[in-house]
Order: sequence, then C-alpha cells, then structure tokens
Amino acid sequence: MPRRLDVSVEKWPIAGRFTISRGAKTEAVVVVATITGDGVSGRGECVPYARYGASVEGVVEAIRAAAPLVSQGIGPQDLLRQMPPGAARNAIDCALIDLAARQSGRRAADLLGIGPLRPVETAYTLSLDTPEAMAEAAAKSADRPLLKLKLGAPGDPERLAAIRRAVPRTRLVVDANEGWTADNLKENLAACAEAGVELVEQPLPADADAALAAINRAVPVCADESAHVTAGVAALADRYDAINIKLDKTGGLTEALALARAAETLGLRIMVGCMVATSLSMAPALLLAQKADFVDLDGPLLLARDREPGLRYEGSLVYPPSPEVWG
Repeated sequence: MPRRLDVSVEKWPIAGRFTISRGAKTEAVVVVATITGDGVSGRGECVPYARYGASVEGVVEAIRAAAPLVSQGIGPQDLLRQMPPGAARNAIDCALIDLAARQSGRRAADLLGIGPLRPVETAYTLSLDTPEAMAEAAAKSADRPLLKLKLGAPGDPERLAAIRRAVPRTRLVVDANEGWTADNLKENLAACAEAGVELVEQPLPADADAALAAINRAVPVCADESAHVTAGVAALADRYDAINIKLDKTGGLTEALALARAAETLGLRIMVGCMVATSLSMAPALLLAQKADFVDLDGPLLLARDREPGLRYEGSLVYPPSPEVWG
C-alpha cells in the first residue's frame, strides 16, 4: 500500500516576545509532515527560517513535491540524495524515522543504534534586551543551571556585566547571532571571558568568520550559521572550537548524526540547538543530544503552550520522548 504524505502549518504563541539581534517575534510558525503507511503515521516538525532562505510557503511546496518519493517508499539515506538540506527535508526525515519506529514496534533510538536515552540538561534562553532587563530576567531564572544569552548589539559588555552581577554562580553561554564585527570582536570576547562565559555562538557573520582563525580566542567559539552539513565542517576547524547542530539546518536527524560524527573526528565540541518550536521538533534532537557538550532544546519552554502530549521538562532537565510524542 503506498504511503501518503500530508503537510500542515501550525502557529504557536510565544510567552511574551523572543528577541535576537536580527529581530523579534511573538509566535512560532511550524510545518508538520505526516507520513501514513500500513495504518500508522509518523510525524516530523520543522521551522522555516528566513536567514537560511526558507519561507513557510516554500517549505510546504517542497514537502508536497516530495510526495511521489514518499509514496514509492524512499528511506532516510536515499532522501539525503534526493532533497537538499533544510527545513523541508528535516520534517520528512523525522517523519520517516518516526514511522519506521511505529511500524517495527521499536524505539527510534534502538533502530539508529543509539541505545537507551537519558534525560539531558538544557540551556534556557534569555532574549536580547537592555542590560537592566536582561539582568532582571537572569535573576528570575537563577535556579536554572545554564543560561543562554542572546547578544549581538551595541552595549554587550554592559549586558554581560549586569547579568553576571545578577547571577554570580550560574553557568553562561552567549549567542551573538552574527551581530559582532571585526572591530568589536576582541572587546566582546574579553567581556565574555571576564564574565566567565563558557561558549560564544557565531560572533561574526558567516561570510566574515575567517577572522576567527587569526585571533587568540579568549572564550571557545561555536559555529551556528556557519555550520550546516557534514561536507562543510572540515573548513571550520581552524576558526571554531565547537559547532551547533540543528536539524532544520542539516535537513534531519540522519544528516545531523553524520555531522556529529565528523565534528568529533575533527576535535570539535558539539552543541545541539533548536528553533523556537514545539516538543515534536525537540524530540528527534534528544537522540543527538545524548553525547553533546551543550544542549539547547528549550523551545517549548519559550512557548505560551506546548502540544499535548509533549516532552517532560523538570526545570532545565528534559526527558526522552514517550512513544506518543515521537519515535
């Protein structure tokens, strides 16, 4: 019996406003692919992201265009060769893995040779704001062991100092979202070192990050917008100390696992990240997060509400998905 591919667009309100150096939003728009075969269905969720040239309409069209491949029984490995990386392939890849788990009666982690999953500790993200507002938000989140600070605007050293005063013992990582320049890079990295920041994501624009290879990095630096798929990771090893792997960039869990293996071979540390989305987006990434140095899968925590059933969060501890959620 041929498999059927369906696609839907969903909007999930964000709790307040989510702000980074490129702008702000109040809702998460996700695209869900559902593949049905032999009376069971598998799902995958993705987030079209304009920074990567994706739109909701374009992702929906790409998923629908893949219906013949899905109907003919394509698997995740062949999908890598038939579709380019990105959000559309991510949704289909995760739906195929979910479907295979449900059809086999086994967990996706077992099918992929990952083994039993454990809970992991996720960072909790604070939106870009004034030093005073970010310090207040940090103080309210002082019970969380790891905070991720959205920076990338003038006044970042002042933000860092204010936040560190508010939470003197909390672990910190920073995401500049390409918002720094070659002129302020050393000053901002020095401020991060002074504040005890453990990792800085994507300080420079992806097309200007070669400058990172020429400096003594005061804090380990992580590639985000510069890191997408396995084929390009070797070129990053001289300018970055880590990479942020997101399924919407790699085009699914299948490629993400390959990218993680390649990064480990190169001696790069791994962060597993996410877009602001529901538990259905986070669940496959939890398989990848089992060996990550940093985990940033707090998307559902930033929403006003999550899908039901969703992942179980206890503070910053996130538990593996139940079969009802995914995989």
